[in-house]
Amino acid sequence: MPCRENSLLTSPARPCCLLAILFLFFLHTTAAQTPDSTAAAISRLPEKYLSQVSGKSRHFEKQVSKRSEKALNKLARQEKKMQARLAKIDSVAAKNIFTRSIDSLGNLKSRLHQKTAGLQASAGSYSGYLDTLQSSLSFLKDAKNLGEQSKALQEKLSGSLKNVQALQSRLQQAEQIKAYIRERKQQLKEQLAQYTGFSKDLQKINKEAYYYGQQLREYKELLKDKKKAEAKAMALLKQVPAYNSFLQKHSQLASLFNLSAAGNTAQNLEGLQTRAQVEQLIQQRLGGGGPNAQAAVSQQLSQARERFNELKDKFPNVDNAADMPDFKPNEMKSKSFLQRLEFGGNLQFQRSSQYFPTTSDIAGQVAYQFHKNGSAGIGAAYKLGMGTGFNNIRFSHQGVGLRSFLDWKLKGTFYINGGFEQNYNSQLLNEEQLRNFDNWQGSALIGISKKYKVSSKLKGNIILLYDFLHNQHVPRTDPVKLRLGYNF
Repeated sequence: MPCRENSLLTSPARPCCLLAILFLFFLHTTAAQTPDSTAAAISRLPEKYLSQVSGKSRHFEKQVSKRSEKALNKLARQEKKMQARLAKIDSVAAKNIFTRSIDSLGNLKSRLHQKTAGLQASAGSYSGYLDTLQSSLSFLKDAKNLGEQSKALQEKLSGSLKNVQALQSRLQQAEQIKAYIRERKQQLKEQLAQYTGFSKDLQKINKEAYYYGQQLREYKELLKDKKKAEAKAMALLKQVPAYNSFLQKHSQLASLFNLSAAGNTAQNLEGLQTRAQVEQLIQQRLGGGGPNAQAAVSQQLSQARERFNELKDKFPNVDNAADMPDFKPNEMKSKSFLQRLEFGGNLQFQRSSQYFPTTSDIAGQVAYQFHKNGSAGIGAAYKLGMGTGFNNIRFSHQGVGLRSFLDWKLKGTFYINGGFEQNYNSQLLNEEQLRNFDNWQGSALIGISKKYKVSSKLKGNIILLYDFLHNQHVPRTDPVKLRLGYNF
């Protein structure tokens, strides 16, 4: 029955007309906003997004290429030494074992200096972060609304996409080099088994293969660290339905599972065994072993799982049994010099005869982590005078200090801390006073520190130290020093 005029809001018997109008209005609004959602996302992208992506991609591509070339050079030099030594024993074997491999290493090295375009990433080197990043840039580049944007934006998108593709191809090359070194290590072990004197050489190759793999893993982890502009851009794109649909059809993960070939998921899973079928097949195989067959297999699986977990805890960064090291690896070996630096500071109060502190030492320091359990560093302190009491608070320059320290882990979050310091404890009037070394006082400190986590990037510490040279100070200072600090 058609709706009558002026009866739409007054008659409760006919709510269908109102619902129909609201539904048509919703469809019209959605249809009007959907085409513009991509354009809105592009217009709201941070200006630094593309520059950050390009800069990060170029940086890591350079680092991966440099580290890969270093690994190939080391392996080539090691094989040449082994070839020369084996030639004195068996010249024919030396030629057959090493000549072709040395040529292959040269070819791999030359490919590092070639353009990486055209290399296809394999499933073994899949990176979810790079897949999403490349798909995002491809979506923006192919967007219909991009034609309305400036040519500068189009060029930036194309350049960023090329840089990400180049990095992905470079990582694929690195995975190929890693696989070659792994296979070559096993070949040399088998071919040189009948000769003595090559165990140390094989161990050097094993070390280089292990640390090369760990360095690649370190690069991939650092690559995932998103800056503010990149994180904001990804959050904006995820709000666009067309972007999510694009990922489902054109991402590398979709191509691996053939999700883009057909829209029906059931067709893509056709032919795969279900869990029930697998369990039924296992029961059929165990049935011929008697009633205790299943219990025996369960026990063996439990033992294997426990052994696997032990190896996993011992070598958490190894994802292939062939990469298992036969030596005790140094976890800091794969970190660069800058990655080993740890910056921080601490605060120390010097009390007077009363409760009021007379001075406070404000220190800054930098530590170099030479081992996973130890670090050494230097620092500088500024002595701020605070007056003589609550009724006489005055800020003044009371001196400076130079510090050196060593930190070593005892157990858990407790560390042993020690070092040597030089302090100038007189009021500073000019720079000439610092050149008079008679006014400097030395301190030999040792004590315990407790470290705790404040946030993901900030760590706090409490240090309790004893000064063995406090009796030599004039005037005498407190032997015990308490410092509150932080590291980031």
